[in-house]
Formats: sequence, C-alpha cells, structure tokens
Amino acid sequence: MKPELSGAAPKLGPLSALIFASRWLQLPLYLGLILAQAVYVFNFWVELVHLIEAAFGDQHALELLVKNVGYQSEAAVTGLNETIIMLVVLALIDVVMISNLLIMVIVGGYETFVSRLGLEGHPDQPEWLSHVNASVLKVKLATAIIGISSIHLLKTFINAANYSEKVLIWQTVIHIAFLFSALAIALADRVMVHAQHAND
Repeated sequence: MKPELSGAAPKLGPLSALIFASRWLQLPLYLGLILAQAVYVFNFWVELVHLIEAAFGDQHALELLVKNVGYQSEAAVTGLNETIIMLVVLALIDVVMISNLLIMVIVGGYETFVSRLGLEGHPDQPEWLSHVNASVLKVKLATAIIGISSIHLLKTFINAANYSEKVLIWQTVIHIAFLFSALAIALADRVMVHAQHAND
C-alpha cells in the first residue's frame, strides 16, 4: 500500500466528512453578525451627528439625544450640558466596545471553529489572532463583556437620579457577577494549561 504523502489531507469517510462539513452551518451566523456590526456603525454615526448638531444649537437633535440616553431634569433642557455630553460619549464608547466584541467573535470564532483565514504574515493580522483558540477566546470575550458592563454601570451612576435604588443595586451585583465569572474562566483556563504541560 502506498504511504500517504506528507501534508496531504486525510481521506474521511462519508459520515465523518458530513459531520466535519457541518461546521460551515456557522457561516450564516457570522455573516449575520457582520450585518449586526453594520447596524452598530450606522447607529454610532447617527448619534454622533445628533451630538454635533446639538452642539450647534439644534433643539430637535438635543431632544433626540436626551431621549436616547434617558436623561431627565426638573428644569427644561435647552442646551448641552456636561452630563448629557458624558452620557452620549459613553454610549458611543459602548457601541465601539460592543463592535470590538463582535469582531472578536466573528474573526476568532470563524478561525477557531470554521476555517483558517490564512492571515499568517499579513501586516494587519490582529496580534491576539496568532494564538487564539476556544479557551483564549472565552477569556477575551469575558474581559470584553466586563468592559461593556463597566460602561453601562458608569452611565447608570452618572444618571443615577433617574434610576431607582433597586436598579442601581442590581446593576452593581450583575457587574460583580461578571467579574467573578471572568476570574473563574481565567483560573480554569490556567489550571487546564498547567495540567496539559504536566502531562506532556
């Protein structure tokens, strides 16, 4: 029998080939996330344009900003103030961080679970992608979620007068839960890596 050529792809049986090919069912999911990313980009620019228009005295744009960030005041809002600007900017940062999370899931998930992107040596290859795997991806996603949760919590505290004490407490508790979850994931990953090195 002829030995298999080095580097040649192994021949799979029909069932194995079908199961392995099923990974391509994830492709529409990643394409859907790309569309979601486009919606976030559009939303970012709409909010940014409203902020610029409000800075130049457009009352309608100001009303839209106040409504979108959930800002309330006993006095009538006739112009931008520091709190409104801060809330809008934090909302924009929130969109950017969620967009970063989407990129991480799309690129890292596709590379890990579907197919290689072939970016080795590409000048724009993300640094984290060179050593990404399912475990690393989980830790990075958990860290990104904590960052997003932090922004939401900061927005809530800046606008605390418009939230009940119950909402403030629960948002803080949920954020702490995210922190402990990320620590647990990172610790479990570290234990698994040490166990793997010990077995090698």
